[in-house]
Amino acid sequence: MNFDFAAAVVAPFRMQPGLRRLNPAAPHFTPLAPGGRHQREKLAVLSAFAPQALVSTPGFDATPALTLVCEQAALEHPEAFTWDGCTATSLSLGVAVREDQVLELGTGAFGLGDEIGRCLKGLPPPWRLTGLLALSFAQDLAVVQGATGQVPWMAVALPSHWDPAEKVGRHFNEIHAPVADPQWLLAAGERLMQLVCSGECFERFVWNVTGHPRLHAHPQRVDPLRWPKESHTDFASQAWWRTERQTFLPVPDAHQAVFTIEVEVQPLRQAVATAVQARALSVALSTMSEAVLEYRNLRPVKKALLQWLSQVQA
Repeated sequence: MNFDFAAAVVAPFRMQPGLRRLNPAAPHFTPLAPGGRHQREKLAVLSAFAPQALVSTPGFDATPALTLVCEQAALEHPEAFTWDGCTATSLSLGVAVREDQVLELGTGAFGLGDEIGRCLKGLPPPWRLTGLLALSFAQDLAVVQGATGQVPWMAVALPSHWDPAEKVGRHFNEIHAPVADPQWLLAAGERLMQLVCSGECFERFVWNVTGHPRLHAHPQRVDPLRWPKESHTDFASQAWWRTERQTFLPVPDAHQAVFTIEVEVQPLRQAVATAVQARALSVALSTMSEAVLEYRNLRPVKKALLQWLSQVQA
């Protein structure tokens, strides 16, 4: 996992930006193994619900941002992905996109072998390069604009209980207004957008404990009953550790940044396995306000979660 537990799980808990400068040697992108979990879920979403994942404001040109993503991905992972300024090639998938055309270079490594190509050909031509990037790497993508603070473009197949179509085109502060206790986020909004578009790379981490086991958590695709009724009797067996590593990659000369989101979901027992981790999570949970517990849907299971964490610490 690309999640820094010690840096992310701190107390007192606050809904705040939590940005830190990215180590120059640290990658933004994580290649996907053919047929792996992220790829299977993204493939299902882009095959059946692409309009919910690929959204943009009218007339927005994402070319500079996509070019940068292709360049960065090829620089970080030349064994998996190449870019010559015109053609993006996923070597692991055997598929390329050149000027919106899908080129199948060989039989895929899972299923019938043509799933990736069929999915990409089913997307509107302007979105096919984005689709290839989505199926080649774990990260979802968005573009943020420093001058306006808006997010005009998103390619988010694995949202964490939010709808990209409701967020695209909005100002950073408007997007985060529904967040519980948002004062730290909102106060930093304008400065944050300027900072991440200024030329340096940043990362931040987000976490939650949830009853939803899948990576894809669009609000229209999840059970409205977020926790099973039996969650108090055998809590840990039905609880999942959902995390995001987010990075900001500035787009030169455009005063924009590419916002990457890498979602991971693990069984809670596997993710929080040491007394040190359990103690940190327990303290963070104990310092959450009632509003934050409600927003993160932890109020119904707070007692059961704290009880389980005490057992891990023992």
